[in-house]
Amino acid sequence: MRTYEFAFHTANLTALPSGALWWAKAGLLCVSDLHFGKSGRIARKGGTLLPPYENADTLARLEKDILTRNPQTIICLGDSFDDLAAFEEMEEADHNWLTCLMAGRKWIWIEGNHDPGPVDIGGTHVTLYRAGPLTFRHIADPDEIGEVSGHFHPKSRLMAKGRSISRPCFLIDERRIILPAYGSYTGGLRSDAPVLNELMSPKSIAVLTGKSATAIPMHA
Repeated sequence: MRTYEFAFHTANLTALPSGALWWAKAGLLCVSDLHFGKSGRIARKGGTLLPPYENADTLARLEKDILTRNPQTIICLGDSFDDLAAFEEMEEADHNWLTCLMAGRKWIWIEGNHDPGPVDIGGTHVTLYRAGPLTFRHIADPDEIGEVSGHFHPKSRLMAKGRSISRPCFLIDERRIILPAYGSYTGGLRSDAPVLNELMSPKSIAVLTGKSATAIPMHA
């Protein structure tokens, strides 16, 4: 498993192939856009019926990252639940699994646009969180520096063996990091979308997730 290590505002960070961001010195693991309960929310609104396995799949990947890195602090960058009803509908087994992962750790829930309020599961619920030189929030603030955010579910393309492969990706420049969506069933926004071009500098890189974390120019 190949990771991508980089320095960002005096913090030495690691982009993991899973889509999580690891800050070893702070013992901090950051993930974004888990979107627990998306299949249930779509079903409630009369949409396409999806297999309701996204919670277990997301929890399994999160558990693997936690067991590998043993973080002291975990930050969830918003849209952790696809809506507030998704928490109430979470199956008991998944609820217990998440509770076990949270045990003994500082767990920060940052509010997103899908889950704009606390849920009764413990941890700390905030609109943004500051740690050392970094600010963590759900949606990027164009005026912020040293910012880590999510929301946009960025994805980019890489040519491999004559094929174009699309992967969720981190976007990184000198001012900010935008994380990929960590949850299953999340989709994505192309890294060349106008809103992302406005937020990121021309020298930005995209770090694709998957079997390894692969860095390419954002504007390749």
